[in-house]
Amino acid sequence: MLSSAQPPRLFRSPATATTTFQCLHASPNPANATAISSPPSDILTTRKSLLSRQTSAVDLAKSFLHRLRRTEPQVKSFLYVSPEEAVLRQAQELDDKIRNNDEVGPLAGVLVGVKDNICTSDMPSTAGSRILENYRPPFDATAVKKLRESGAIIVGKTNLDEFGMGSTTEGSAYQVTANPWDLSRVPGGSSGGSAAAVSARQCMVSLGSDTGGSVRQPASFCGVVGLKPTYGRVSRYGLVAYASSLDVIGCLGSSVADAGILLHTVSGYDNFDATSSKKVNVQEVPDYASQFVAIDYLESKPLRGLKVGVISETLGDGVDSEVISSIRNAVLHLEELGCIVTEVSLPSFSIGLPAYYILASSESSSNLSRYDGVRYGNQVFGEELNSLYGDSRAKGFGSEVKMRILMGTYALSVGYYDAYYKRAQQVRTLIRDGFKEALDKNDILITPAAPSVAYKIGEKKNDPLAMYAGDIMTVNVNLAGLPALVVPCGFVEGGSAGLPVGIQMIGAAFDEEKLLSVGHIFEQTLQGGSFIPPIIADEWGS
Repeated sequence: MLSSAQPPRLFRSPATATTTFQCLHASPNPANATAISSPPSDILTTRKSLLSRQTSAVDLAKSFLHRLRRTEPQVKSFLYVSPEEAVLRQAQELDDKIRNNDEVGPLAGVLVGVKDNICTSDMPSTAGSRILENYRPPFDATAVKKLRESGAIIVGKTNLDEFGMGSTTEGSAYQVTANPWDLSRVPGGSSGGSAAAVSARQCMVSLGSDTGGSVRQPASFCGVVGLKPTYGRVSRYGLVAYASSLDVIGCLGSSVADAGILLHTVSGYDNFDATSSKKVNVQEVPDYASQFVAIDYLESKPLRGLKVGVISETLGDGVDSEVISSIRNAVLHLEELGCIVTEVSLPSFSIGLPAYYILASSESSSNLSRYDGVRYGNQVFGEELNSLYGDSRAKGFGSEVKMRILMGTYALSVGYYDAYYKRAQQVRTLIRDGFKEALDKNDILITPAAPSVAYKIGEKKNDPLAMYAGDIMTVNVNLAGLPALVVPCGFVEGGSAGLPVGIQMIGAAFDEEKLLSVGHIFEQTLQGGSFIPPIIADEWGS
């Protein structure tokens, strides 16, 4: 039966499970791995420094803007950067409030990058497409509005694959973003600009969007934390639609704490979004920061009794051996922390990828029909209406977007709807049921975030099927509407300093609190030095 979760078995043999780990910091690392450790929370550190007046918001903003200017020509994370005078003006207003002992928001002085498919009233919002070139929305997305109300400073709009359709950020109509760990490699996608900006410390945190892994896969490639919330946790109002039943706004940061604090800020029910959950309004969004315990206060087995299921289908054929090795060592570390780890089989996992692409393409063909050069999109002159529509779309849309619109229109057409779209919805139900059964027996589920580390720019551009296959670890989570967290867990050989690998933790709906708590302990207890990409390593003295 496709939806069944198979009976669990121990991830390691019982004989070794009781004898391997004796102390908290003894987890083995791959022979070729670079040791890593969690950086402190940029958000909490910033707030403490500002309120104690150890630093000023203006000085902090200048520091980030300097780094952004220095690294942006190589990384190309941003499609639009806020004018320096506007950023410094907001920072000065914050300093004045602090000087007058006025109350400031929880993200006061925090510089945030926003993916360019999330609307901002004072900046362009192009969704990475020529058809929206120079478009400035008349409103802020609800998530952006909440950021501003919390005192955050929007530093700019980050690059993406056009309309979020891609896994490398090579599909942007404007530029190709590079991976800060190796400038010859992709940062992932479609939120590659948001992940690269946090990795290169061009901003403290960033917002992305996740339709099938677009926050989590680039988080893994760029060595940062990526959080995809439960569908309905964060309002989609102001998010340029790709596939409405799958799209969510997600969070990227250099630590689990920062991702959790950012999620708390942007979450909540919204009257402007019928898909935002009223459950969030009834059960107030948890204060995730209050759950984060410093390493000095952890017990020797801080995750004692936590049930972790490793999805066996994600550690087989098609996954790089070095990635498997990194995930297995991360699982050993979880066992060291007290987790009860078993292997779980989800046979429906492998059929999620084709179902996802049918559903996402079908919804995109409907959503993108509004870009006709009249209602939305740059207009191209035509002598009659059909030619106006056709020319506007032909010149405004890129090849990947056109291909997905055609795929979706075909799947929805008479005679093919039952064979493709309806069947994909049935598969979606099987996947949702399979996850529910597995999560009824486990607190969290584990997979790699991607089957490989970041690959070379251009390597898969002409092989769309290979690129689509890279989403196999993430799309099922969107189909089920579940939350998932990606945390860096190791390195493999590549580039000048190794390439990061991320572990994906999947939780039950609206249980981000547990994911963040586990992820925070996991990242704190990994041994080693700093997790800083080579492009800015000199600033950290390494």
